[in-house]
Amino acid sequence: MTADKKPDKRSDKKSDTSAEKDTEQHTGSDAAKDTETGAGAAVDAGSPPRDAATAKAPLVELTDVSKFYGNIRALEEVSLQVQAGEITCVLGDNGAGKSTLIKIVAGLHQHDAGTFRINGEETRLSSPREALDRGIATVYQDLAVVPLMPVWRNFFLGSEPAKGRFSKGPFARLDVEHMRRTTHAELLRMGIDLRDVDQPIGTLSGGERQCVAIARAVYFGAKVLVLDEPTAALGVKQSGVVLKYVAAARDAGLGVVLITHNPHHAYLVGDRFVLLKRGAMAGSHHKDGLQLEELTRQMSGGSELEQLSHELERAPVPQHLE
Repeated sequence: MTADKKPDKRSDKKSDTSAEKDTEQHTGSDAAKDTETGAGAAVDAGSPPRDAATAKAPLVELTDVSKFYGNIRALEEVSLQVQAGEITCVLGDNGAGKSTLIKIVAGLHQHDAGTFRINGEETRLSSPREALDRGIATVYQDLAVVPLMPVWRNFFLGSEPAKGRFSKGPFARLDVEHMRRTTHAELLRMGIDLRDVDQPIGTLSGGERQCVAIARAVYFGAKVLVLDEPTAALGVKQSGVVLKYVAAARDAGLGVVLITHNPHHAYLVGDRFVLLKRGAMAGSHHKDGLQLEELTRQMSGGSELEQLSHELERAPVPQHLE
């Protein structure tokens, strides 16, 4: 009779131990991988993408910018931000430094101190042409138009397209039909309906000429539009028309810098407000939480105006006027 072999308990224990070790190693490695993956995902989720961080950078940013003409302080430590789809209003009386600020942004002058960034990149513009190439268009108060030339010619002034074999050089032929069609279409797109783009631009009202200049800047690819006192010499109705087209430029995604001394006009369209006084910043506000009365008070001198009012009330009447 053959005896049955007893099972080898030691081999069973070894196989069980090996299986447990394999299970522990597999489980541990999977857990480690899951932990690493989770940590990596947490890091990726916590840190914003580089493109998103760049997209949030202002179109134009001036930080503590100063400008001196010899011993004359024109600007001292002025800061300004221009965001896409927003209107930044710069307010101040004559001699406050508004013109100097425009010239720095437009590339006419270079700042002496501080930083000037375009799309987050520190820069120092050397000419108005470079500013245009970087997407900054400036519309000055005098507009620099040729009154006797037609609207379409002023629209393309300095950037006239040519046609035919000789598109460059002294024998170039202007593409007049293209300029007429484009001018009419672009003005309509901005809501400006002129009777005839062949009429001399000098026959238009001041508000209409401002609107043509704004439409021109938008057409030629401006990302930042700087407007120098666009409503200074206009009546109430014409000022309203210009402000409507300023808002249209903002709604088109441009960053707008509106230079003005009128707080009522600024408050109607502005998102940010920078107040200048004698070349220095007198205030910087966002529209949220800012009332028109407070903006007007700061613009008109604030406590200095109140002090002057008290002095005028107490001033004695001259004897020859009694």
